[in-house]
Amino acid sequence: MKKTLQNMKVTNKTVIVRVDYNVPILNGKILDDSKIIETLETINYLISENCKIILLSHLGKIKTEADKLKYSLEPVAKHLKDLVNSEVYFTKDIMSPDLKKRVSELKPQEILMLENTRFADLPKPLESTCDAQLSLFWSSLADVFVNDAFASAHRAHASNYGIAKYIPSCIGFLMQKELFSLNKLVINPEHPFVVVMGGAKMDDKIELMENLIKKCDYLLCAGGIANTCLKALDFGVGQSIVSKDFRIIDKLKKMMLENKEKFVLPLDAIVGSTYDENYVKYKRIDTIDDNDLIQDIGVKTLEKYQKVISSAKTIFLNGTLGMYENPKFANGTKEFFNMLSKTDAIVVVGGGDTSSAVKNLGYQNQFTYVSSGGGATLDYLGKEKLIALDVIEEGETIETLDL
Repeated sequence: MKKTLQNMKVTNKTVIVRVDYNVPILNGKILDDSKIIETLETINYLISENCKIILLSHLGKIKTEADKLKYSLEPVAKHLKDLVNSEVYFTKDIMSPDLKKRVSELKPQEILMLENTRFADLPKPLESTCDAQLSLFWSSLADVFVNDAFASAHRAHASNYGIAKYIPSCIGFLMQKELFSLNKLVINPEHPFVVVMGGAKMDDKIELMENLIKKCDYLLCAGGIANTCLKALDFGVGQSIVSKDFRIIDKLKKMMLENKEKFVLPLDAIVGSTYDENYVKYKRIDTIDDNDLIQDIGVKTLEKYQKVISSAKTIFLNGTLGMYENPKFANGTKEFFNMLSKTDAIVVVGGGDTSSAVKNLGYQNQFTYVSSGGGATLDYLGKEKLIALDVIEEGETIETLDL
């Protein structure tokens, strides 16, 4: 485990914290503040240690000047002020001598949130390329750096990787909880261990599948993952979403042949059509027509998957079972989530789209652990490392942590 906040001397120091406040905002109103809530343990600890606190975060993607109007962190600073018992200030400045003066004027226990770090990507990409000058400047503002932005830790940016190269650094409580939970529950799971892979994209998950197939007892497939598996086995999938990369298809075919007893594929599906948006039909997998679009799993598949998860001790869920956003094709995902909520197994949810689906369908409190990371979660499970943490020194191993 990387060096943790509780093992770093921070009392009375100026601390710069990288958080992930990439939250949905509409007309200045935050629609989901869970990412902010999750960082309060770290922030409140630093307040209790009489620290001056500087917060860094990105929000959205900044490619034009117009994007800056949409993705300011000012509403987040105002919201944070309602959540902590300290003064919270906001500055649009992210890199100037005046900012250093502003930081020096902070009083202990006060918080200064800087504007969106990705504003530094215009006109030149300084944040996302981990520009050395920007990294040095931000590191010069504080005595200690705390990385508590798990969801961004798979990227080497100036605000997470760069700063940590120049001042004493550690990980915050949210980062600790994420790493501990994924290590304990997924990387070293209790068996039988069942992995559920769904969603539309196959190409960016092949490395994760290669790693998890070695650990799991069963791999249940749905969505674009299942479609690509079926295509690799020469089943017709019509116009359904599949990988078009023949190297990935060949790699997947080899993986299935070497792990026949582990792969569990759909028996039936609910399909739409390329020529009629109102077309909805139940079909067996071996009867898919050329114009069909597989959009959801069918009842026989649900029954088949139910038998597998009923004996599981640990279940890792990544991806939905169909196009749940459309009510016509939401039943498979809803029914499967309901099955998972009734199992006695440890259920871990990973991946941004999956976590959103779990929340949207009302299951966020029904599962053992819902990771705050999207790509970072998948990257960590695939590689068992995160690049932004490479520059933080190792610390004491945490044996227990409340989940």
